[in-house]
Amino acid sequence: MIYNEQGKARVESLTIMTELVLPNDTNVLGNLLGGRLLHWIDIAGALTATRHSDGLVATITMDMVEFKCSVKMGDIVTLTSYVTWTGRTSLETAVEVYSENPMDGTRQRINKVYLVFVCLDRYAKKRPVVPFLPLSDNEIAEFERAKERKKRRLEHTNA
Repeated sequence: MIYNEQGKARVESLTIMTELVLPNDTNVLGNLLGGRLLHWIDIAGALTATRHSDGLVATITMDMVEFKCSVKMGDIVTLTSYVTWTGRTSLETAVEVYSENPMDGTRQRINKVYLVFVCLDRYAKKRPVVPFLPLSDNEIAEFERAKERKKRRLEHTNA
């Protein structure tokens, strides 16, 4: 475990969720409902944020979601979620989504979405979050890009 008084590493809260696309998850064309995928993305991000913060979290925002391709009934969807940045009471997670056709093994990236969560105490009041410790060059670069995303979100909110 890479957890100390300075914070937590990405590996401590990494979440991998796998879902099978069933008939109830699809539209009349047999494609995965966008809303169902957004639900899974929110859950994956929240699990990561909960693990990282050791407590309750609430979704604040989900960045633009672009669906790169359709997902068919019977496909396997894998969502990988990890922390990219922490502030004082909030944190950002990234969720990468892939689909796999179990009949031929083809795998494709559906999207990558960033979500922001606020950490809450048992009275639903904001509380400090455990700092994120980026360790690799990729994690450090993602951490820096997260600061830019935060800046853009604040500009959009104040516009």
